[in-house]
Amino acid sequence: MRFQFKRQLSPRKRRHLRVRAKIFGTPERPRLNVFRSNKHIYAQIIDDTRGHTLVAASTLEREVRERLPEPHPKVEEARVVGQVIGERALSKGITKVVFDRGGYKYHGRVKALAEGARAAGLQF
Repeated sequence: MRFQFKRQLSPRKRRHLRVRAKIFGTPERPRLNVFRSNKHIYAQIIDDTRGHTLVAASTLEREVRERLPEPHPKVEEARVVGQVIGERALSKGITKVVFDRGGYKYHGRVKALAEGARAAGLQF
């Protein structure tokens, strides 16, 4: 493995470092980062050249929670977060992004978030 650390890393963290070695967000094509916890999902669009978060959305926000039907599975929450971040990005003039799945496998909530962002108009 290319990375040498003093302590053992989780498999997800190792995958994330491997992915991040290849993906870089530019002003023309920023990085759409996904973080998934057991309860919530978070998405950020980041310009890595300046180190700034341009747009963010998560299931903690009132706007996202108001759009969810009751009862709502986590996959539906992720899809709504993807739609919200896509709409916010388009309002800021961002149309193309690089998708950073954060070391997670591309299925379930991560896939739903990506599909929601694509449905809102983001290209990746």
